[in-house]
Amino acid sequence: MDKPRLQQLYFEEIRPQLMKSLNLNNIMQVPEIKKIVLNVGVKEAVEDSKAIQAVMDGITKIAGQKPVKTMARKSIAGFKIREDMSIGVRVTLRKEKMYEFLDRFINLALPAVRDFQGLPTKMDGRGNYNIGIKEWIIFPEIEFGAYDKIYGLNVTIQTSANTDDNALELLKKFKMPFRKNEKK
Repeated sequence: MDKPRLQQLYFEEIRPQLMKSLNLNNIMQVPEIKKIVLNVGVKEAVEDSKAIQAVMDGITKIAGQKPVKTMARKSIAGFKIREDMSIGVRVTLRKEKMYEFLDRFINLALPAVRDFQGLPTKMDGRGNYNIGIKEWIIFPEIEFGAYDKIYGLNVTIQTSANTDDNALELLKKFKMPFRKNEKK
């Protein structure tokens, strides 16, 4: 099986470029993407347990991997949530599936966002990047009208970078569409 396109690009071009531009001595110091986590909260699951299954099917199509249900840690009476109730789904992508998802996300899904101005460059302070997607129908795997409701999802990209600047440089090399002229 061939390596995904972005994985090949990372090892052949991006890693040597980052080693030079970040002035690193050891190839093991070069930042890399460790994992990508997709997370969807399903508030409808409180009334309808079938809603979780519909979201699980959708995320399976997007990620190419079966997600797990996320459970409530404690009961919240105001939201009608009981402890250990299914309230969302999450999937963690690593290695080949991670690079395949990132390729589809950057080149197919993000250009499908209406009035797309680019992504913000704000990182979390530890070299990780979070993106909130309002509508999951930007992914070509999700057919419009196939689901009762349009869900949003959170995409977390975890890198091995020590600083936000190094992580941002890594994501820029993958051609992540960041906003132009944005100050930190």
